Amino acid sequence: MPKYWMISDRNAGGAGTERNANGPAYFVSDSKRNLHDIGNWDRISFSQFRKAITEACETFPDLPQDQQEEEKHLALCVHGYNSGFANSVDFYTRVSNGLFSGPSSLGVCVLFTWPSKGQVYDYLADRAGARMCANDLADVLSKLYNVLARNQTATAADPSKACKAKVSIIAHSMGNFVTQMALFNTWKRNNRPLATSLVNQLLMLAADVDNDIFDSGEQIGDGDGEGIANLTYRVTAFYSGRDPVLGVSAGLKHFFKRRLGRSGLDRAAGNGHAATPDNVWDTDCSEFFASNEGDIHGAYFKLDQYPAVKKLMHEVMRGVDRGVLVHQQLASAKSWWPNKV
Repeated sequence: MPKYWMISDRNAGGAGTERNANGPAYFVSDSKRNLHDIGNWDRISFSQFRKAITEACETFPDLPQDQQEEEKHLALCVHGYNSGFANSVDFYTRVSNGLFSGPSSLGVCVLFTWPSKGQVYDYLADRAGARMCANDLADVLSKLYNVLARNQTATAADPSKACKAKVSIIAHSMGNFVTQMALFNTWKRNNRPLATSLVNQLLMLAADVDNDIFDSGEQIGDGDGEGIANLTYRVTAFYSGRDPVLGVSAGLKHFFKRRLGRSGLDRAAGNGHAATPDNVWDTDCSEFFASNEGDIHGAYFKLDQYPAVKKLMHEVMRGVDRGVLVHQQLASAKSWWPNKV
């Protein structure tokens, strides 16, 4: 079974700086080669990729319902802005080696890499490019949605055919915008379903998106966060007011609204409804980082340096209740969700 998995939306054979006009390409690799070199990745067809992923998930343990927290994940990892191909691979391998390897492995992790621009002032161009890449990611998620829908039908007739893997997403910075738009497009393409959780856990780390994307609450409409809220079992926003990158980001665009990854959720009620649906919460990670940490924006992925962040991400992925996480002091007491007293 491959150790590393990648879906690339880049041109130039998968490692370029522009979007691939022909859509995503699929790659696998082992742990013995330099992953910065696209030649050390094996490009395969989507059908081969899907078959290999299915076979990998079939090796996961078949657990009873009372052990659902131990169930493994098929996780998609989406990087943020200012990430060339090599940087995106470095980001991915930190996550994969930190959370998806060894005795406590969470399962299989797949990189979705997209051609992000390299400067904050490139934001408008980056946002337009991100929308196009989000459409490509929506193609992938829609295929996955169809597979899960068929599995649900088969499982109803034969419980032994139940899927052994949860599908989750870990997104960083502007990768959250790509994820947001991809899930919104997926949701609309599939007739805006309310009863199917495509994604079990969505981890929004240092999210460079508006902090009111869930302001429509549990009402059905065209709000930016509708796809996330309706296709995800639980959404966790990791934020820090010490994040200087998102401070600059907020100053360059989206006047009048703060960044989710810097300020947490907008907790003001709007239109008589809750500011967020109940499956969305935030947690302040500021206290987990050293006082002299100069890169809070990227520090979430310094997993060896900040074991408390690694532990929190691990337990969130497992599906541990948010109240338990706060009670056990794994998450900050400043964590918030709509019905929290």
